[in-house]
Amino acid sequence: MTVTSLSYERMVEDALRGVLRQALRLTERQGLPGSHHFYITFDTTHRDVRIPEALRALHPNEMTIVLQHQFWDLKVEEEKFSITLSFSGVSHHLVVPFAAVTAFADPHAKFGLQFHVEFEEKSAADEDAEVEEAEERAATQPQVKSGKDRKTPHVVVQQGDGEDDAPANDGKVVTLDAFRKK
Repeated sequence: MTVTSLSYERMVEDALRGVLRQALRLTERQGLPGSHHFYITFDTTHRDVRIPEALRALHPNEMTIVLQHQFWDLKVEEEKFSITLSFSGVSHHLVVPFAAVTAFADPHAKFGLQFHVEFEEKSAADEDAEVEEAEERAATQPQVKSGKDRKTPHVVVQQGDGEDDAPANDGKVVTLDAFRKK
């Protein structure tokens, strides 16, 4: 196969996902250093995302997880990571491919990245199977109302010098697009 043009945007995107992978690998080996903590937003509709159905019902399109004090079993592979987190006192295991991640932030370092998620073309048979599966789930599970779905990922950025582990009550919600060059 002959390459007819270089996709620099894709190369940069892959390199930036490598930053996320490397940060998680370091955390896997030694835990979070100092006051660092991560916000990771991912597309819950990605076919390789594995989350419990109760969480999927609450977050049908996108979910943001926080890695700070209560996370366990972090395992980082080349294409995905898995982790156990506590939601309302109940532990849940999640598997998230790096390709599904739409945003990553470390408020302590005042660092953030935003990624583009590529959507795969699905065959008509795949779409029919997904519709049937969704109809079956809807018929057997109670309806859960969730908040307004956001179109762009958001992160909470704490104000201050980052030395305090206590959560700031005056956090400010910003989109990562605000930091991208146009």
